[in-house]
Amino acid sequence: MKTLAPALLALCLAAPLAAQDGPAQDRKEAAAPTPPPTISVTRHSGTFGGQRVAYSATAGETYLKAEDGTPKASIFSVAYVKEPRDPNRPVAFLFNGGPGSGSLWLHMGAFGPKRVAIPSDARDDGAPPFPLIDNPDSLLDVTDIVFIDPVGTGFSHALGKTEPKEYWGVTADAKSVGEFIRIWLNENGRWNSPKYLGGESYGTTRSAAVVNELEGRYNDVSLNGIILISTILDFGAQAGVPGNEMPYVLFLPSMAAAAHHHGKAPADAGTLEQFVEEARAFAAGDYALALLKGQKLQGEERAAIRRRLARFTGLSETYLDEADLRVSDQRFYKELLRDRGLTIGRLDARYTGRDYDSAGEGPDNDPSFYGIDAGYTAALNSWVRGDLKFRTDRHYSTIGGVGDWNWDLGGGGGGDSKYYKNVAPYIGRALRENSGLRVFVGQGYFDFATPFFGAEFSLSRTGIPADRVHFEYYGSGHMMYVRDEDRTKLSRDIRAFIRNR
Repeated sequence: MKTLAPALLALCLAAPLAAQDGPAQDRKEAAAPTPPPTISVTRHSGTFGGQRVAYSATAGETYLKAEDGTPKASIFSVAYVKEPRDPNRPVAFLFNGGPGSGSLWLHMGAFGPKRVAIPSDARDDGAPPFPLIDNPDSLLDVTDIVFIDPVGTGFSHALGKTEPKEYWGVTADAKSVGEFIRIWLNENGRWNSPKYLGGESYGTTRSAAVVNELEGRYNDVSLNGIILISTILDFGAQAGVPGNEMPYVLFLPSMAAAAHHHGKAPADAGTLEQFVEEARAFAAGDYALALLKGQKLQGEERAAIRRRLARFTGLSETYLDEADLRVSDQRFYKELLRDRGLTIGRLDARYTGRDYDSAGEGPDNDPSFYGIDAGYTAALNSWVRGDLKFRTDRHYSTIGGVGDWNWDLGGGGGGDSKYYKNVAPYIGRALRENSGLRVFVGQGYFDFATPFFGAEFSLSRTGIPADRVHFEYYGSGHMMYVRDEDRTKLSRDIRAFIRNR
């Protein structure tokens, strides 16, 4: 849908890559009988949150089937379960975003029992070998964990004659993930366990839609908590289309954070938190009002807004005047450090890169993505194919494995509109109808893919009980766990969230 293309770009972890498994492989599979699912179970132990835990790791396929029992899709997952098993122990279902991203980022970067060790200070991850080390920040001391790769991501794919596009959309994707969760609960006897659902980036969108599938019917799966990491729920508000003023408002506090980090903030800016709070107040107040006035904003009133905007963005008043007080995120990446010949990252503005030249409106690429992707891909394949002994000829699709996405919300608690897509009402409805449900929101100050002020805006709307939505903030970006201090804090924060149910 053309009007949503900018919103889609705003939540993908990077520009989509070509799917690694082509039509030839799919046609070959369609002509052959479907083999039974491949499943590998191994046993391990580790120390997590200061506790020694023995656990099983089940890496394998789960088949989603048609009403006649014909397998339609294979969902790959890795489930880590504490041994001996406890049916009353919490279980968390986690995935990443994209749409089209595998779960390797949360798996190998934040919450799995092993993690890839890449530089914590916003430097490039370099070349292999990448250290695969024990992860004491895994949540296995407080919950079992199931990492899910939806159809078109990771090793997950359509089967037989099924078209994969049947699963590529907000509602269809949520239904398939919801079906997988029900199957997993059946097979593992965990229907009465405390349950948590969580995702990152588009994975937060998926979380809201899956909550609607699980709790929005009478034979529901009740949840204890939703974990939102780098949140994108309201696509209309953040759609970068001419005439929509909200993106400028929602990105401004992130611009202030980036300016502060790179030494472009004024001498009296104070701490990062103080400067960001000042930018929040300006963005939601005088700046928003100024944008709403449009061309009626003139003279000294306009000049005053321009001066304050320069304070928060670190950009010159001349540039801001030429941009009509409206600086897109793409322009900001290029302009903030143009005088140094550098661009800043989109996923994490702490990262810097050097383009082919210093001219142009936007950066050549995102240094905060190409600075980490190789390490995560190598780590996932090494861990799953090696230690977990999962055997497959398929390539692991890290990101970019899905086609055109259907943004139809299918009505329900989120409503639907041809032009405005917002899944936050799904969460509001779930909170209103489940008094035991709580929401954790983790946001990085330097994240431009899913800016923290956008998350605050979408979750402060009418119908969402604010007393059960908890925010935490981190001194990094979209994938805050790449920074050692923030990974430990994120783990500690979510561990407390689960324990305080």
